[in-house]
Amino acid sequence: MFDELFPNGVTHYLAGGAGIGAAIGMIYLLTGRIAGISSFFSAIHSWWSHLPFFQQRYLRNERTWKSVLVIGLIVGAAVFTIGCGEVFTTEVQWWRLLIGGVLVGFGTRTARGCTSGHGICGISSLVPPSIAATLIFMGVAIITAHIVAALGVTP
Repeated sequence: MFDELFPNGVTHYLAGGAGIGAAIGMIYLLTGRIAGISSFFSAIHSWWSHLPFFQQRYLRNERTWKSVLVIGLIVGAAVFTIGCGEVFTTEVQWWRLLIGGVLVGFGTRTARGCTSGHGICGISSLVPPSIAATLIFMGVAIITAHIVAALGVTP
């Protein structure tokens, strides 16, 4: 059964998880900040928007390092793609990606953080709301996956 679930092995998953954990730990040790990314867009808007919401002190204080973090994510993905020589594509229809993105965005705002912020940073810090949010995220994802599979929906 294990081979069915992971036909290509688990080594690359373990390496990726260790890399993410090391990066999150390093960001926290070097900056004292939690590396959640869900407020990235608000922080970036503080560069040019003069609306009071975007000019809040915490957004202005976070915009530089969050910009660097996101640039690093993009550059890292580009380097990985160039190194592999293959671009990842999906066969999921654009409208399903759009609906999923809107639902994820709504959930992120409602939960006051994204799955990575709560799931990686929050759980490792033993923050009770993050543990609860992650359990809800994962529970809804598992239920949704089973419903979609039962309906015969494929990409």
